[in-house]
Amino acid sequence: MNIYSRKQAWKLILLIIAVIIGISSLWVTNNLVKKLEQEERKKIELWAEGMKALANTQNPDQDITFIFQVIRNNETVPVIVTDNRDSIVFVRNLDSLKINDTTYLQSRLADMKAHCDPIELVISDKLTQFVYYEDSTILIRLLYYPYIQLAVIFLFILVAYFAFSSSRKAEQNQVWVGMAKETAHQLGTPISSLMAWIELLSLKNVDQEILLEIGKDIKRLEIVTERFSKIGSGTSLVPINVIEVLNNVISYMRTRTSSKVQFVLNYSTTSELLVPLNPALFEWVIENICKNAIDSMESSGTIEISLYDQMQMLFIDIKDSGRGISKSKYKTVFQPGYTTKKRGWGLGLSLSKRIIEVYHNGKIFVKSSEINVGTTFRIALKK
Repeated sequence: MNIYSRKQAWKLILLIIAVIIGISSLWVTNNLVKKLEQEERKKIELWAEGMKALANTQNPDQDITFIFQVIRNNETVPVIVTDNRDSIVFVRNLDSLKINDTTYLQSRLADMKAHCDPIELVISDKLTQFVYYEDSTILIRLLYYPYIQLAVIFLFILVAYFAFSSSRKAEQNQVWVGMAKETAHQLGTPISSLMAWIELLSLKNVDQEILLEIGKDIKRLEIVTERFSKIGSGTSLVPINVIEVLNNVISYMRTRTSSKVQFVLNYSTTSELLVPLNPALFEWVIENICKNAIDSMESSGTIEISLYDQMQMLFIDIKDSGRGISKSKYKTVFQPGYTTKKRGWGLGLSLSKRIIEVYHNGKIFVKSSEINVGTTFRIALKK
């Protein structure tokens, strides 16, 4: 399992833990709400009995203090009492500014009827009333509390994730830039030494073809050094003939790959198409994509490069006949550390994405892919 896969696994584990905590919180709260609903039902039944006892009191000397205490004890649960004809005869704990509004009372009564069964209050043989009620404000708040709590936790996690992600990316960028510049610095000394050795060998009558090939490799090292030195620096873009840049890259790749790899150029190699580029970095992108294509084809297949010149955009499609990429991996392949090669670092496409999107203000993505058929990468550049 590579670094990226391990990170994804840990993220999935943390997400599962968060979901379990959330579900547990909702389950506990819902059980508590159900118990409180039962307690409120008992409370209203006791209140109804108090109302009945008060209505049936005939002895003026009877002590009804306890009955009044029971009735006054309900200060939170909204209640509506109706008669046999469904006419409202008493209300409690409703909006005091609206209790004279018939429409408001009928609306609340309908809500209470839908909420629970009424409590039948038999006052006498000829008089029966019905007590309707709904959850108290406290119970409603308790019911919604876990959802609000989860929303706040989710928002906090989201903000923390973006904060840590931005911090991690900034730190990664600093490490990336530092390593690139240090690499360029370290390459400078041996390159200078090699150039001096070539001058010395030329005085020793060494075969000029050998010196020429060594010179090409040294030139290549200079290009690599230039590329690393530009990472993290203010990169200037100048109008460059993109066709010429592509020709240079393909020419270099052809001499260093198997003869079984065929390059097909679906554009005129002699045309001129000016696009703002940094040639050294842009060549690096094309090389990375082609190298990945060659690895995917196992050094045998076809790489097609096509250009599509639009009004304000230029599209470059690089298509191979390799193993292909599953649709779920279209974005993953650009993540640092993701690789399918045993000895790969998983930085080629990540670096390419950075060069195209950060330094050239363009886009690079997997246009299409099919397993065991091939993959097409698309680069979109502003003209």
